[in-house]
Amino acid sequence: MTLSLIVAMDRNRVIGSNNTLPWRLPDDLRYFKSVTMGKPILMGRKTFESIGRPLPGRLNIVISRDPCWRHSGVATASSLADAMALAAADPGAVAAGEVMVIGGEQIYRSAIELADRLYITRVDTAVEGDAFFPDFDETCWLEVARKQPDNQADIPYYFQVLERRRC
Repeated sequence: MTLSLIVAMDRNRVIGSNNTLPWRLPDDLRYFKSVTMGKPILMGRKTFESIGRPLPGRLNIVISRDPCWRHSGVATASSLADAMALAAADPGAVAAGEVMVIGGEQIYRSAIELADRLYITRVDTAVEGDAFFPDFDETCWLEVARKQPDNQADIPYYFQVLERRRC
């Protein structure tokens, strides 16, 4: 099963500020929905709480170190490995063939070395933030797709898909 990360980040790898997205890009939200729909999504508790509800049409798996943390409509796991096992047991995940990691920073750090594919929205700006996408060796990744959004926002950005290659 393919493990993919999906993220929007600025030039300095900022992905969040005060547990919110630092920009509003409607086309990026539509892109996120189209890429993740029907696939299991793995996220940290803080990311889930920033969203505020389970995302429909997807198995939502929240990773939390708190063994008592629960929320209706989501599965919980104590680690990335446990979350992957839950996803692999889901018939929808097997059919989709892909599991999506949607954040936040700590979960991305745990998953980046295991990832097969990265869906990156490259936002051409530099903003203040307190959450970052981890550094990774881009020479170990092959760009397989790049697309400009249909409706460009005030901030230029593009969608990029990278697949891991042998280094």
